[in-house]
Amino acid sequence: MAKVKATKKAPAKSAVKKTGDAALAKAQATAAKLQKDAAAAAKLLATAQSKAEAAKTKAAKAATATNKKAAVKAKATATKQAAKVRETNAKLKSAENNVKTAQAAVKAKAAAEAAKKAAEARKAAIAAKAEADLAKAVKAFAANWKKKRANADAAKEAARVKKENLKRKIAAKKAAVKAKAAAQKAAVKAKAAAKKRLAREKAAARRAATKAKTAAKRLALREKAAAKKAAAKAKSAAKKATSKAAKAVKKVAKPAAKKPAAKKAAKKPAAKKKPAAKKKAPAKKAVAKKAVAKKPAAKKVAKKAPAKKRAARAKAAK
Repeated sequence: MAKVKATKKAPAKSAVKKTGDAALAKAQATAAKLQKDAAAAAKLLATAQSKAEAAKTKAAKAATATNKKAAVKAKATATKQAAKVRETNAKLKSAENNVKTAQAAVKAKAAAEAAKKAAEARKAAIAAKAEADLAKAVKAFAANWKKKRANADAAKEAARVKKENLKRKIAAKKAAVKAKAAAQKAAVKAKAAAKKRLAREKAAARRAATKAKTAAKRLALREKAAAKKAAAKAKSAAKKATSKAAKAVKKVAKPAAKKPAAKKAAKKPAAKKKPAAKKKAPAKKAVAKKAVAKKPAAKKVAKKAPAKKRAARAKAAK
């Protein structure tokens, strides 16, 4: 039977320094407990192995069933205890690894804190040096900085003035373009108004011409009617004169004895002249009636005038 050696180690408190870390303290306590368990298991294993050896020797000397059974049982107990020792040792090894890990973590944390403190110290030193250098730079280059700042301000002012001048030029150009557009618009408007006025004047001229033509036509008709009436009157007068002359010739051809009759005849035409004058008056009335009768035609022409006006307006609008 192979022997299993139990490892005996010092307690965890003597092996590991106290650091105050909770994880490390817990790992150290677990390792210490497992070390105790491993030591106890090693003792039990040594006892079981010695008992198994003794039972084996006894069975070899006296090979009885009881001795054989006792040897087998002692061997099984030793094997079981060996397995327990191995398990305990494995747990102890894992705990020791955990302790090492925790110690490494603590060391890393301490190193990180130390590095942090060192970095802060270096940062403070750098800041102090930077402040000193800044003070020196401010003192050494104050005049140069002021000069550069003055140049920069002058350049900015020049750029601002240039920008304002450009803005004024652009505004003036826009105003000129706007004024030109307004002038063009006004010119177009004036041209349209002149065109409308010319169309109105043309329409008015056409209406006046039409009216004058109608009036001339009416006047010509009236004059023609008057001339016709005058011709008829002259013809009637000539006819009457001819009849009077014929009667006068007849009276002259009669004998002198019949003078009283001639006197009567001379008196009669004088009496007849009055009715002729009376007859002329109805002719004037007829002329007046004709003139009145012609007035509706003038009204018709006047009624037609609005249609012509509308046509003239439509033409002007086109």
